[in-house]
Amino acid sequence: MGIKTDITKLLGIEYPVIQGGMAWVAEYHLAAAVSNAGGLGIIGAASAPPEVVREQIQKTREFTDKPFGVNVMLMNPNAPEVAQVVAEEGVKVVTTGAGNPAKFMELWKNAGIKVIPVVASVAMARMMEKAGADAVVAEGTESGGHIGSATTMTLVPQVVDAVKIPVIAAGGIGDGRGFAAAMMLGAKAVQMGTRFIVAKESIVHKNYKDRVIKAKDIDSEVTGRSTGHPIRVLRNKMTREYLKMESEGVGLEELEMLTLGSLRKAVMDGDVVDGSLMAGQIAGLIGKEQTCKEIIEEIMDEAEKLLFGK
Repeated sequence: MGIKTDITKLLGIEYPVIQGGMAWVAEYHLAAAVSNAGGLGIIGAASAPPEVVREQIQKTREFTDKPFGVNVMLMNPNAPEVAQVVAEEGVKVVTTGAGNPAKFMELWKNAGIKVIPVVASVAMARMMEKAGADAVVAEGTESGGHIGSATTMTLVPQVVDAVKIPVIAAGGIGDGRGFAAAMMLGAKAVQMGTRFIVAKESIVHKNYKDRVIKAKDIDSEVTGRSTGHPIRVLRNKMTREYLKMESEGVGLEELEMLTLGSLRKAVMDGDVVDGSLMAGQIAGLIGKEQTCKEIIEEIMDEAEKLLFGK
């Protein structure tokens, strides 16, 4: 059993399933559980201070001896320090978001780290390949959190055609059908975020998990289009207020005040009214809480039947 690809070989993992590096959500409990289940767990460094990232890496090691990665947000002021911590701790894989990791490439390569940037366009994928990336995550606009504008269905095959390095598909993938479709588009693995929000090992507050589980196809909204930083979330009082303010042409500072700390509020406090419930459009497909092992095995079983008729 098991689908082996260039990505399973490259990363030394059992299944070509990577967990998204979601801020506040992707911490050591989830990362270790995904890695133990045969996927690649990822710690979301987000805007955490370097010492917190170091602690997360060390804690993950206590719970798994399998490979795992760290997602580094490049727009963070502390990205250089976090990049250094990742190299010092000998993490196997780094995924990057919001920016160009070229300036850290040498540091990471010398530390034997596989670098996998998340991209939302063909041009960015080409640039990352030139910079020395080992693979790229082509992430469609269906995904939760910060998004680009191309859909997974259109982005993935175009990126696959444009680069020689392996491509990982992300955005709108939540079951074996999505996995099989990604393989058909030429991807060598998938990255999922929303499905892992509701994992039993995820520390996300029950209220937030329940909102994802109960979500319908139409419950997804995008805030921040006017600011140039669109973010996909589940609709609630906060998104209604935000979109109303946006339509009235309210400035960026005032909009940022509204959402300050709102993701933490949702994840940690379970505030589903004023919190930021980041989730992809696939939330409507997700109907239950399962362990990471159950999630991955269910997806792989379904995908194998579809791809190989087993």
